[in-house]
This record gives sequence, structure tokens and C-alpha cells, in this order.
Amino acid sequence: MKPATCFRLRCSWSAWSLVICACINLSACSSFPDWRPPWIHSQPPAPSDSFLLPPQGTDVVGRIQITTAHQEDTLSDIARRYDLGFEEIVAANPGVDPWLPGEGTRVILPTQFVLPDAPREGLVLNLAAMRLYYFPAADSGEPARVITHPIGIGREGWRTPLGRSRIIEKTVQPTWTVPASVRREHASKGDPLPAVVPPGPDNPLGAYAMRLSLPSYLIHGTNQPYGVGIRVSHGCVRLYPEDIARLFPEVPLDTAVKIVNQPYVAGWLNGQLYLDAHPPLAEDAKRWGNSLKPMEQALKAKAPGPDAVDRDKARRVAQQARGIPVPVSPGSADLAAILTTAPRVPSHPPWTQADSHRPVYGEHAYRH
Repeated sequence: MKPATCFRLRCSWSAWSLVICACINLSACSSFPDWRPPWIHSQPPAPSDSFLLPPQGTDVVGRIQITTAHQEDTLSDIARRYDLGFEEIVAANPGVDPWLPGEGTRVILPTQFVLPDAPREGLVLNLAAMRLYYFPAADSGEPARVITHPIGIGREGWRTPLGRSRIIEKTVQPTWTVPASVRREHASKGDPLPAVVPPGPDNPLGAYAMRLSLPSYLIHGTNQPYGVGIRVSHGCVRLYPEDIARLFPEVPLDTAVKIVNQPYVAGWLNGQLYLDAHPPLAEDAKRWGNSLKPMEQALKAKAPGPDAVDRDKARRVAQQARGIPVPVSPGSADLAAILTTAPRVPSHPPWTQADSHRPVYGEHAYRH
């Protein structure tokens, strides 16, 4: 009997796996192509913003997931539901129309992350990945964790600065004092701004703001959530309204902030070396050209020797820059094989059925 017959009769997978393996004399069922229907390996959505912090020597958190778009979905809609940025989900799905993916279109959710090459403390912002990582101090008896969110950052010409900083002020319902440089820019375009914007729906800082010790820079919410995950600001860092609302009370004053620019991040998981490649920022791409030296440096920082890396595979991952961690150890699985086993999840996860918010940190669904 052919596999298609199994689908028509809706036979159980466990019974049919025995029949198939016997009929074609396979030594292991795992070698048979994954032709299972989607409902066989559908699973509840995994968290995409809060993870147990792995021990030193393990650098990868989360898992890749796959969903199916509905007719009314855009990639931006799906990204927000799974706490992903716009460019993040677009890069993971080349060839998919971001504004009209279409009913039934497969959408890869890049909800697996290689932690930045930085100390696991305070806030770490990776500009190239357009992602924030927060490493809160663990309470007594509680496991350490890492919280991560997509961010919007400074556009070309208004680049978010690199380096070390700290949180020096936290404000609920902030007032925006518009910098003179921003007022001049808007005035030159015939769009004058007031000197001060009071709290409210027209305030681009949203409902919460955390001021950095770097002069004039904030981590804040937004009244334009479509700008999360792209380069759109004048240098400040913006988060989805629901993300800043949950992060704000967790981050104490004087928290250390480290801003890095790592388009290529390497790390270990289950004995294999992974490479997470993002497109370099535009000004870096102009300067680097086709050089993959930054990728080589990222691998060298983690690999014990040249034999630990399949260089050809690493170059392909870097050139594709899909923002999906892929193992690059010799003999490791390629992305296509990884995707065949990725769990299928709904485009509308359970926490968006009633509203647009995801569970707060620490709820059972997020204790992964």
C-alpha cells in the first residue's frame, strides 16, 4: 500500500511506520522522508521571548517553528504575534510576499537564536540582528534566564552608537523633547514638529522609556509598531508596546547596557557549532564588500580548530544571511533537513486569540 493510501484511510502514523519500514526493508525509520501530514507533528507554539539560560559552552536558545499564513495575514502580522522583527521574518522567508503571502503559504518563524558574543549580564543589543537580550539576575533558587525582543534601531546616517552604557532613568508616559537636529530635518521636508510632544497616542516614545547614559539615547516603546525590526529611528531603540511594557518593570536602574554589531554569531548546541548570519548593516556592507572576514572571526572565536567547521557550508550560510541558526560542523544537517522536523504551529497562537499580547514572563508556556 502506498503512503497516499494511508492519508486517505487516516491510518495511525505509528502503525503505518511499521508497515512502511517492513515493506522497504529500511534499517531505521528515521531515514524515510518526512511525508507525514502537518497534523502529525503539530505542537503548541514554543516561547519566542523568554528562555532558560543555557550553561556556558551552550549558546543557542529556542527552536525554529513553521506556520501557515491565512488570507488576511501579512508577514508583519505574524512577526508581531511571535515577537519577531519585520526584516527578521522577511529574511527567513525569501520569495514570500511580505504584504500578501497568501492563504496556505508556509512561513518559517526564526525563533531560535545564537546568543551574542558578549558577557551574559544586563542588556545586550545586537544591532545587526536588530535584537535585544536581557540577562536578569536570578532570584535565589530560580534558574537563570534570558529575555529577547526584536528592536528598531537608527537608520543609516543616524546610527545607534556602539559601546557600553547603563540605564540612568526610567519614565512612564514620557514627554518627548524633540532634538533640534530632528526638528531641522522634519522642517526641511515640510513636516515641522513641536519642541515638545506630550504623553499620549501621538508620542513616538510610546508609554515607557529608559534613558541611557549615552547622551540623548533611549530604549522606548512606540506608537508605530511596524517600525520594530527595521532601521527607522534617529538612533534610539524601540520595542513593540507589549514588549516594553513587560521589560520596563524588570530592568532596574543602573543596569549595564552593551551595544554590539555582530551580523555573524557562532555558538554551540549539542556538540555542534552553529552559525547565525544576518545581513550586515548597509554602511558595513559598503565597507566590507564581499569580504567574509567578520564571519571567519566569529567562527574562530568559537571553533577549537579548522577541522571543526565545514567552511563551504559556513560561507553559504553567511551569503544567504537568513537569520536562522544552522549547524556548520562537518557532516551536520543542512537547513532543508532541519525544516522538515520543525514543529508546525498556528499563525494565530493561543495568546493572540483574545488580544495581541503574549504571555508575561514566567508563565508556564514560557518556562522553556
